[in-house]
Formats: sequence, C-alpha cells, structure tokens
Amino acid sequence: MASKYDGLARIIIQNVGGKDNIISLTHCITRLRFKLKDESKANTEVLKNTDGIVTVMQAGGQYQVVIGNHVPDVYEVVCKVGHISGEAASDDDDSEKEQMSVGARLIDIISGTFSPLLGVLAAAGILKGLLALWSFIASLNSLDISTSGAYMTWYSVADGFFYFLPIILGYTAAKKFKLNQFTGIALGIALVYPQMINLPSGEVLGTVFANSDFAMNYYKTFFGIPIIMPASGYATSVVPIILSVFVASRLQKSLKKVIPDVVKTFLVPFFILLIMVPATYLVIGPIATILSSIVGIVFTFLYSIPVVGGLIAGLTLGALWQVLVIFGLHWGLIPIALINFSALGYDFVLSPYFTASFAQSFVVLAILLKTKDQKLKGLAIPAFVSGMFGVTEPAIYGITLPKKKPFVISCIASAIGGGIIGLLGVKSYMMGGLGVFGFPSFIDSSTNSIYSLIWGVVAVVVASVIAFLLTMITYKDDAVEPVVKVNTVKNETLVAPIKGKMIPLSEVKDEAFSSKSMGEGIAIEPEDGNVYAPCDGEITTMFPTGHAIGILSDGGAEILIHVGIDTVNMDGKGFDKQVKTGDRVKKGQLLLKFDIDLIKQSGFMVTTPVIITNTDAYVDVIPNDAENVNKGETLITVL
Repeated sequence: MASKYDGLARIIIQNVGGKDNIISLTHCITRLRFKLKDESKANTEVLKNTDGIVTVMQAGGQYQVVIGNHVPDVYEVVCKVGHISGEAASDDDDSEKEQMSVGARLIDIISGTFSPLLGVLAAAGILKGLLALWSFIASLNSLDISTSGAYMTWYSVADGFFYFLPIILGYTAAKKFKLNQFTGIALGIALVYPQMINLPSGEVLGTVFANSDFAMNYYKTFFGIPIIMPASGYATSVVPIILSVFVASRLQKSLKKVIPDVVKTFLVPFFILLIMVPATYLVIGPIATILSSIVGIVFTFLYSIPVVGGLIAGLTLGALWQVLVIFGLHWGLIPIALINFSALGYDFVLSPYFTASFAQSFVVLAILLKTKDQKLKGLAIPAFVSGMFGVTEPAIYGITLPKKKPFVISCIASAIGGGIIGLLGVKSYMMGGLGVFGFPSFIDSSTNSIYSLIWGVVAVVVASVIAFLLTMITYKDDAVEPVVKVNTVKNETLVAPIKGKMIPLSEVKDEAFSSKSMGEGIAIEPEDGNVYAPCDGEITTMFPTGHAIGILSDGGAEILIHVGIDTVNMDGKGFDKQVKTGDRVKKGQLLLKFDIDLIKQSGFMVTTPVIITNTDAYVDVIPNDAENVNKGETLITVL
C-alpha cells in the first residue's frame, strides 16, 4: 500500500542527486541526514520549496533535509522508495561507516549476517528439537525411528539447514559486505562440497606440526601445500565463511577497478573464486583449526591443576562456551571428550558446557516477559523453544548478541552452572542429545548411578535462575516508537528545564531552529548538565543518542528539548538518559544528564532550544523575557 509520503520521498531522492549520489542516510529527531558524494548535484532550492520540507541545511559534512516530528515516517519511506539500506554506506565508500570498536563491529557483522534468516533458523531449531523428542520417546519403547521415511523427511531440513549453513551465510554475508550474493553462495558451497567434507576419511598423506600439540594430518595438497581440515569439515561452521566473504568483498572492489566493463560480469567472480576458495582452505580454515587446538590445550591444562582445576575449568568453559561456538573453536575440545569416552567410559571435560543453552534460553524468556516490542516478542518465543532443545543460534544471533548485555548475562550464569559441574566432577557417559534431551547422558548405565544427573540438574537450575533474574532486573527495551496521542490543547505554563542564559530562537546558529519553522520557543545556554521536565506529561520521544527529548504535556503542548547543535553526531557520548520513551513524568523530574565540557571539547555548541512544535494549535506562544532563568522558573506560556 502506498504511503502518503511516497511523493515526497521521490522528490527528495531525485533532488539530492539520485540514489547513486547517496553515501549514507540517517535521521535524528527532526531531519534526514544525508552524506552525499557530490553535494553540488543536489537541487537545494527545489527541496526548500517542496511542501513537507521545512528547510535544507549543509553542515558537518552532511546534507540535512529538515522534515519535523514525522521524520521517522519519511525516513522509512525514503529508504523503501530508493531501495536504500538506512544507516549503511554505499558500495563505493567505506570511509563514512559508523566508527565502532572492533568488538562492536564484530558483533554487528555476525548478528547482521544472521538477521535475514532468523525466522527459518528458529523454525529449523524447533523442528530438530521435536524430532529429538520423538526419537527419545521411541527409544523408551526400544524403537529406532531414525531410518523411517517420516523422520528422515523432516530431519533433512531440520538438520540440513544447519549442515548447509555456510551456503546460507555465504548469501547473507555477501549482502552485508556488498559482495555479489551468488559469489558468496559459491564460496559457501565450496566449504560443504561432499568430496571436501569427506577428505579426513581418506588416506593420510602427512602431518604438519608433527610431534607438537598442534599436529594435524592432511589428506590432499594444493600444488604441494597441505590442505588442513577439521575432522568434521566446515559443515555448520560460521566464522570461516564470513571471513572468506569479507576478504572476497575487498578483492571484488579491487578487481572492479582493473577489469574492463565488457568482461567484468564473469571475470570478477571468476578471479574471486579462483583465489578465495584455495585461500579459505589453506589460510582461513587452518587458522581456525589452530585456534581450536589452542583451546583444547588450555582446557587440558586447567583440568590438570590440583584441587581447584575442575572449578576453574568449569567456570571458564561455562563462560566461554557460547563464544567458542560462535567462532567454531569448540571443536578443539571434542577430540578430548571422544578420547575420554573411549578410554574411561565417561567424559568430564565437556560437561560444564551443558548449562549454556539453558542460561541462554532463560535470558530470552526474561526478555520475552519484559519487552514491549512486539517484533522482539515474535523472535523470542521460537528462540526460547528451540533453545530448550539445545539449538541456541536463534537466541544468540537474533536477540542476545546484538543487545550485548543479555549475552554477557547468559555467559555469567553459564559460568556459575559450569563451575558447579566442574567442581563436583560431573561426568557424561555418552555424546547425548542437546538441551532437555541431554540429561540422560549423565546417567551411568553400568552402575545406575544418578550422581552426575542430580548435580547436572542442580547446575542447570542455578544457571537458569541466575540468567532469568539478572535479565529481569537489568533489561530495558531500546528506543520505542514515539507515542502519538490526540489532545485538546489548553492554556499552560511551562517551566525552565535547564538553568542558564536565555537566547532568542532567532539567534540560534541552526536555521532549522532560528527560522522558527519547527515552532516558536526559546533557547537556553546551559550552566549545568541537567535537564528537568518542564511540565507533567509523557515522554513521546527519547532519542537513542539522548540529545533530544519530545514531551507531550497534559495540557496538549508538544515540546522538543534539543540539547546542543548537531550533537546527534556524538552518538550518545556524554548523554545519560534518566527516562525512556513512554514514561510518565512530573514537573521538575530529572530527564537527562549531559556533559557540557565533553560536548564543547567535541566541537559542538551546547545551546539548547526548547520548541513548541505544535505552535499552530495555539493563539500565542509567549517566552519569558528574562535574561537568565533557573530550573523550575516560568519559561514559556502557551495560550
């Protein structure tokens, strides 16, 4: 269905120079913020004279189209009409990407790569869990249904989706890194090609790093270079394909510059595949394999520490298991467990990992109960169900990892549960099922001892309760859509939200405010970094960066408090939000703290406009004519 902003969106895209001229697009509380390749291509006067556009400004390397309070709606339609990926740089420019720490960028890459497939990922996880339940129930009656037609038909997709995950991630990662998506698929196919997967079952040609802890057999060579692979191959793996696609995207960018247009369509992917498939098998994959070996060595050492070794190893493995799985490094522990099963009849090295899926699941359950975000609820329900069956990918990649803190909580809870298992020497007696189906693996069938089962259950309960309670206490939704209400306006006196010097709006060094196109009001040069509520009302918008607050007063006034000029570019640094969108507030209540010195040091002005954005609903908006104002004194009267 067409939006009422479709026409406006098309005019905006056309007159900023077209989609090809757009590097990136973001929005703040009042304006669209474009980064353009060439601002001279923009038709500024046409945009300024277009209904629905307040004004156009060029500042700070941004081409700013001021819209007003409904900018989120216009932004959404502009992205849709122009097929623009909001807040992301174009194919041809990486220099303008948002500055992130390495860790934050890594999380953004992994979670962003998984976002498009979360629904099917959760569905496959639930189906796999239900099939495990069916198989378990059948085994109680001494039946083996794993070879039945019905079981195999459903299992083909329940397990197949995870088995061929590198192919799917090849597509989504390519989209994320702006590589040709079919090239990404081809790289994924190479990693799960049956003949390559089956290499470790062939004749050993030699060993690299012989007589060391990193000794690895190889079965084929690439022009004399050993092709090293983990015993399980790269099926179900995540990191190798993402790294491969990332490097391929850089290579594609270079190749496009040197290969003639007439043959670019097939020669670019040809050279990418020619180079990247061997590079993945010879460099990227072996690095992951070596790191896995290091993990095995570290945990073998931890368990060897007298008296406290089990506790330390359990705490460490419980805390890091999910991280190891994300990077595919958990394979370093699997051979140790298999050796223990063979030599001892049981394993204790891997046992602490068992609490991780439950900690992850109960974090998601807490989020499900606390969030008001219906989209998040829709993701959380299947993620929780599949997590209880031991399939935590939907929970990790779709919910906890992108939000960071819930993921950390799940690791903390899992560490405590893992510490209990490690300290008490809990043993597993088989490579059992995942999630709730893993409990039988802790029963010693030769002696019928349930010691390990009892303490395994205790550890799971402790981890689950801690994960649930910590999340319930700490979780808060991110920014929620502004609340829109229809009110009849009344005469009202609004008090100053900030102490400082009064400045007429016309003197504010930002045309969007000084032109009063946003509405009448006043500006304050703050003397301290506290913002208080100017009236009783409701927070309709607390911008994620904290630099701007929208309030709907009980009298119907729509108030915008905008701390500083262009402070949206600080990305939230120096702003400490005390309330969130949807909160009811009382006059004088603290809404926000901000660091005046940091804002100034960052090159921004702290001048804070206070605007009545629905000025047209009033006969008059009368600012106080005093030179200075204290917090709580009369600031604006609306009639």
